[in-house]
Amino acid sequence: MNKPLAYFKEHIGKDASQSPSPLMQWLNPILIRAEAGELEFSYVVRNEMTNPLGIIHGGTTAAIIDDAMGAAVFSLGLPHVYTTVSLSVDYFSRAQVGETIIAQTKIIKKGKQIINAECEVWNEDKTRLIAKGHSNLIQSKIPL
Repeated sequence: MNKPLAYFKEHIGKDASQSPSPLMQWLNPILIRAEAGELEFSYVVRNEMTNPLGIIHGGTTAAIIDDAMGAAVFSLGLPHVYTTVSLSVDYFSRAQVGETIIAQTKIIKKGKQIINAECEVWNEDKTRLIAKGHSNLIQSKIPL
């Protein structure tokens, strides 16, 4: 097992307050499941994550999706940093303050330079799809 995946496995059931990612610390999900290239997180929608209508802001949802997909890439244990070059999000439903939402992310295809990933954001019982995102991430020259 690679070191990043081992890190994620050790943190199942814990919040992200100790994450190396400041954004993930702020989003503060609880890690539910971790496999190489596949992660699942739960988030409680807080007031500061919402728009004036009291529902999760589209930018917050996009940040959740982008951050979760980045974590899924990190879980592969690759030797270099990958960075997002494209991100597309479709929004289907809302989530209100106090609701728990679930982000399920997985790597779709890993090429030599580009990784394609997707993430679905659901309500807590996974009966309502809130948003779905796709991304391409490119390998940088920055070593991990």
